[in-house]
Amino acid sequence: MASRSLAQKVVVIAGGGKNLGALIANELVDAGAGGLLLHYNSDSSRQQAETTAGALKEKGVDVITFQGDLSDAGTSKKLFDTAKSHFGRVDIGVNTAGVVIKKPILDVTEADYDKSFAANSKAAFFFIQQAGRTLENEGSIVTIVTSLLAAYTPFYSIYPGSKAPVEHYTRAASKEFGERGISVNAIGPGPMDTPFFYGQETADSAAYNKSAAALGKFSRTGLTDIEDIAPLVKFLVTDGWWITGQTLFANGGYTTR
Repeated sequence: MASRSLAQKVVVIAGGGKNLGALIANELVDAGAGGLLLHYNSDSSRQQAETTAGALKEKGVDVITFQGDLSDAGTSKKLFDTAKSHFGRVDIGVNTAGVVIKKPILDVTEADYDKSFAANSKAAFFFIQQAGRTLENEGSIVTIVTSLLAAYTPFYSIYPGSKAPVEHYTRAASKEFGERGISVNAIGPGPMDTPFFYGQETADSAAYNKSAAALGKFSRTGLTDIEDIAPLVKFLVTDGWWITGQTLFANGGYTTR
């Protein structure tokens, strides 16, 4: 397989304004991407998204931002329509968005359940659907899931439970979009060193997670660093394009199937 360039490719990143999404945006721009749409969900994330966009523009790339709740199918359509209208094409879709709720099953409310499945399952499905409708041939779609899909653990029922359907969406989409050369994959990081992780954990559980990965002592934090995941996204949308329909667990030996 010949090397695949990102030169002038257009990328849509859901959750692209901060943390992992922002790092992925920078990785892809540094690799030659010509245009980016950075999605963010709420007003509380607006400033971070605009700051990320401003820094990327200083690198000479065309960047726009988009706010919306992607659990609404119409918003996902508008997301890709906006990118296509502004840039004239879309080549890559990366979805880093999601929510995490850690609770004993007996404490999970219906509202918790609905929120989790709206953000982690429904939004992911319609992102993949609209990417499939919009992407140019030989494009790529990547969804961030979780290594908890391969774990046997208490208190995390609806988080990995609501991410699990994405594996099935990924496999089906890889078959359906494959005739147009579009690769579709999911990445399951281990517990990542972001506010997304620490908001759910106690000091003791955080310490356990930092000790659980086989390669943990070689990590900057003991956890999966976002710097471990962004290059894998870049690989999948460039030279790793031949990989499709897969869930890749990138967790330093935290867990496996």
